[in-house]
Amino acid sequence: MAKLRALWAGSLPLGEAFWTWAIGVGVVVNLVTSGLFLTLITQDRPLAALLVGYGLSVPYNVVALVGVWRSAARHPGREADLARIVTLLVMALLTVT
Repeated sequence: MAKLRALWAGSLPLGEAFWTWAIGVGVVVNLVTSGLFLTLITQDRPLAALLVGYGLSVPYNVVALVGVWRSAARHPGREADLARIVTLLVMALLTVT
Protein backbone atom coordinates (compact mmCIF):
# COMPACT_ATOMS: atom_id res chain seq x y z
CA MET A 1 0.00 0.00 0.00
CA ALA A 2 2.93 2.33 0.68
CA LYS A 3 4.08 1.96 -2.94
CA LEU A 4 0.61 2.90 -4.23
CA ARG A 5 0.64 5.99 -2.03
CA ALA A 6 4.11 6.85 -3.34
CA LEU A 7 2.87 6.30 -6.89
CA TRP A 8 -0.13 8.58 -6.32
CA ALA A 9 2.10 11.25 -4.78
CA GLY A 10 4.49 11.10 -7.73
CA SER A 11 7.44 10.35 -5.48
CA LEU A 12 8.53 7.22 -7.36
CA PRO A 13 11.20 7.45 -10.03
CA LEU A 14 9.64 7.96 -13.45
CA GLY A 15 10.93 4.64 -14.79
CA GLU A 16 9.37 2.69 -11.92
CA ALA A 17 6.10 4.59 -12.08
CA PHE A 18 5.83 4.05 -15.83
CA TRP A 19 7.26 0.56 -16.45
CA THR A 20 6.33 -1.18 -13.22
CA TRP A 21 3.05 0.43 -12.21
CA ALA A 22 1.48 1.81 -15.39
CA ILE A 23 2.60 -0.81 -17.89
CA GLY A 24 3.36 -3.96 -15.86
CA VAL A 25 0.78 -3.89 -13.09
CA GLY A 26 -1.69 -1.95 -15.24
CA VAL A 27 -1.82 -4.66 -17.89
CA VAL A 28 -2.18 -7.40 -15.26
CA VAL A 29 -4.97 -5.56 -13.41
CA ASN A 30 -6.85 -4.91 -16.63
CA LEU A 31 -6.43 -8.47 -17.95
CA VAL A 32 -7.67 -9.98 -14.68
CA THR A 33 -10.66 -7.65 -14.41
CA SER A 34 -11.52 -8.19 -18.08
CA GLY A 35 -11.45 -11.95 -17.53
CA LEU A 36 -13.68 -11.63 -14.48
CA PHE A 37 -15.99 -9.32 -16.43
CA LEU A 38 -16.38 -11.85 -19.24
CA THR A 39 -16.92 -14.71 -16.78
CA LEU A 40 -19.63 -12.81 -14.95
CA ILE A 41 -21.32 -11.76 -18.20
CA THR A 42 -21.49 -15.39 -19.34
CA GLN A 43 -23.10 -16.23 -15.99
CA ASP A 44 -25.76 -13.58 -16.69
CA ARG A 45 -24.57 -11.30 -13.89
CA PRO A 46 -24.21 -7.95 -15.67
CA LEU A 47 -24.22 -5.73 -12.57
CA ALA A 48 -21.48 -7.76 -10.89
CA ALA A 49 -19.56 -7.78 -14.18
CA LEU A 50 -19.79 -4.00 -14.42
CA LEU A 51 -18.67 -3.50 -10.83
CA VAL A 52 -15.72 -5.88 -11.14
CA GLY A 53 -14.75 -4.95 -14.69
CA TYR A 54 -14.79 -1.21 -14.26
CA GLY A 55 -15.02 -0.65 -10.51
CA LEU A 56 -11.56 -2.13 -10.03
CA SER A 57 -9.70 -1.31 -13.22
CA VAL A 58 -10.74 2.32 -13.73
CA PRO A 59 -9.64 3.52 -10.26
CA TYR A 60 -6.31 1.74 -10.73
CA ASN A 61 -5.87 3.28 -14.17
CA VAL A 62 -6.49 6.74 -12.71
CA VAL A 63 -3.93 6.16 -9.93
CA ALA A 64 -1.34 4.93 -12.44
CA LEU A 65 -1.96 7.86 -14.78
CA VAL A 66 -1.78 10.45 -12.00
CA GLY A 67 1.31 8.79 -10.55
CA VAL A 68 3.20 8.82 -13.85
CA TRP A 69 2.04 12.38 -14.54
CA ARG A 70 3.31 13.59 -11.18
CA SER A 71 6.56 11.62 -11.42
CA ALA A 72 7.14 13.10 -14.87
CA ALA A 73 6.80 16.59 -13.42
CA ARG A 74 9.98 15.93 -11.41
CA HIS A 75 11.85 14.50 -14.40
CA PRO A 76 13.23 16.93 -16.97
CA GLY A 77 13.29 16.21 -20.68
CA ARG A 78 11.42 14.52 -23.47
CA GLU A 79 11.19 11.22 -21.62
CA ALA A 80 8.76 12.78 -19.18
CA ASP A 81 6.50 14.08 -21.95
CA LEU A 82 6.63 10.75 -23.75
CA ALA A 83 5.80 8.83 -20.55
CA ARG A 84 2.79 11.08 -19.98
CA ILE A 85 1.47 10.66 -23.51
CA VAL A 86 2.00 6.89 -23.64
CA THR A 87 0.47 6.37 -20.20
CA LEU A 88 -2.57 8.45 -21.13
CA LEU A 89 -3.07 6.46 -24.33
CA VAL A 90 -2.47 3.05 -22.71
CA MET A 91 -4.76 3.73 -19.74
CA ALA A 92 -7.50 5.05 -22.05
CA LEU A 93 -7.17 1.97 -24.25
CA LEU A 94 -7.20 -0.41 -21.28
CA THR A 95 -10.22 1.34 -19.78
CA VAL A 96 -12.26 1.19 -22.98
CA THR A 97 -11.49 -2.43 -23.82
